[in-house]
Amino acid sequence: MAQVQTLHGPVDSAGLGRTLIHEHVFLMDMEYTFNYRPDFFEDRTIADAAERLKELKATGIDTIIDLTVLGLGRYIPAMARLAPLIDLNVVVSTGAYTFRDVPAPFQFYGPGLLRDAPEDPLIAHFVKDVAEGIAGTGIRAGMLKCAIDEPGMTPGVERVMRAVARANRRTGTPITVHTAPLQQTGLLVQALMEEEGVDLEDVVIGHCGDTTDIDYLMRLADRGSILGMDRFGVEFAITLEQRVATIAEMVRRGYADRLTLSHDCCAWSDFFPQVADYRRAMPNHNYLHIHNDVIPALLEAGVSQADLDRMFVDNPRRYFEGAAARFARR
Repeated sequence: MAQVQTLHGPVDSAGLGRTLIHEHVFLMDMEYTFNYRPDFFEDRTIADAAERLKELKATGIDTIIDLTVLGLGRYIPAMARLAPLIDLNVVVSTGAYTFRDVPAPFQFYGPGLLRDAPEDPLIAHFVKDVAEGIAGTGIRAGMLKCAIDEPGMTPGVERVMRAVARANRRTGTPITVHTAPLQQTGLLVQALMEEEGVDLEDVVIGHCGDTTDIDYLMRLADRGSILGMDRFGVEFAITLEQRVATIAEMVRRGYADRLTLSHDCCAWSDFFPQVADYRRAMPNHNYLHIHNDVIPALLEAGVSQADLDRMFVDNPRRYFEGAAARFARR
C-alpha cells in the first residue's frame, strides 16, 4: 500500500475505493472572482458544493482527484472549509494549467531570465505543496498537473511540464496531463516525460476520451501510461455513444487495466454568469452522470462489472501504489 494525501490527511491507497480521477470542485479566474463574483465567498457556495459531493458519495464513489491548479483558480482555503462537511476523499493537486505561457509571476523569473535563478522556481513551489502543504493550510498535494493543447509544446508549456516532471522525480508524486487528443499531444507528453526520466506509468494522459482513434490510444497505453476517459458530459466534443463505444473497444482489445473514468466537472465555476447557466448549457456535465447514464451504457455495450471495477478501483490504486514503489526504489 501507499499513502495518498487528501483533504482529510493521508489515506492508504487501499482505502481510495471507487475513484473519479479527473474532477474539480471550484473553477475560476481568481482575479475576476475576487473583483466581480462576491457570490463565491458566500457560505452557500461551500454548502452547495458539499451537498453535490454528498450526492456523489451516495452513488458509491469514495474518492475524487481535484485537478484544480494555478491557472484554474485553486483556492485551498475554500477547500479547507469544505473538508469537515464531506465524507469523501478529495486529493488536491499542484502544478500549472497553461496552453501557451508560464504564469505571469514567472515570466521574468527563472534560469537565464531578468531575475536569474539556478533552477526553475516553479519546481520549489510544486515540491513544497507536496511536502509541506498549500497556502498555510497543511493540506498537501497528492497529484501533479500540467497541460498541453492545440498550440502544442510552446516554450511556456514546455517549461511548466519540465518543472512538473522534475517535481515528480523529487517527490514520487504522480502526474496528470491535460492533452488535446485530436492533435495527438499525448505523444509529445510521453516523449518529454521520458526525456526527464519520469516513468510513463506515473503519468495519466488526460482527455483521451475525446477521440475515437483507437490506434492513437493503443500507442499511448502500450508505453505504460494510464488513459483518462474523463470528460463524460462534455458533449460538444464527442457524443456519449462514441465515448462508450471507444471504451468498449479498448476493453475488448485488452486495455481495461489502462483506463480510468471521470467527468472533469465542478460544483461552482465563474465561467458563466450564474451557476444555473452552466447547468443549463451542459445538463449532463455533473457528478452523477457516470452513475446514472454512463455505467448502464457501458454494461449494455459489453463492458463487464469486473472491467468497471478495474477502471474505478484497481487502476487508480495501482497508479498511486506503483508511483510510490518506483520512487522508493530510486
